[in-house]
Amino acid sequence: MLKNELRNKFKKLRSQLSPKQVEDYSLDIANQLLSLDIWDHNMYHLFLSIEQQKEVQTDFILHILQGKDKNVIVSRSNFEDYSMKHYLLTDNTVLKTNKWGIPEPSDNGILISEDLLDVVFIPLLAGDTNGNRIGYGKGFYDRFLKKCRPNTLKIGLSFYHPLTTTITPHKDDVPLNIMVCPDQVFFFDSAVDTNNNN
Repeated sequence: MLKNELRNKFKKLRSQLSPKQVEDYSLDIANQLLSLDIWDHNMYHLFLSIEQQKEVQTDFILHILQGKDKNVIVSRSNFEDYSMKHYLLTDNTVLKTNKWGIPEPSDNGILISEDLLDVVFIPLLAGDTNGNRIGYGKGFYDRFLKKCRPNTLKIGLSFYHPLTTTITPHKDDVPLNIMVCPDQVFFFDSAVDTNNNN
């Protein structure tokens, strides 16, 4: 199945979820994350959910990170060149929702370089058992992830298990290390040191 067909299929599947299902599954994903040995790092990049797209709600993960006194980094998207700038989330950060429904920080915060990030939580529509992912097709995250260190932990969050059929990657695609679903965690990189205590 082509990427566009998969993109449309999973957009439709997600659109059929009720608000309560989105909330419950998102909480389950956060609880799965708590079982992983990923919390000894310092710099965590977190996407802020697009509510109308019924993305995984990351509020639960944000509370975990704040409770552990971690640095949380959020992004601002440039739709002219499909790039992202990354800002430290502080008590003074002003978040506004842009016309695409993405909550974003204002452009005058503390900029953080990609090579400082230890863990990146990644939105996706679908993924496969090799760690390939399908997003919305603009390439924001692939451009962003290419600038991160090779050992930056890339964790996809998904309501759906990875596909057993391979998603043919583009040459610029960056695969996931881990995919976290409401009921299971999938590992794609044996070198990742994660102790899943489930």
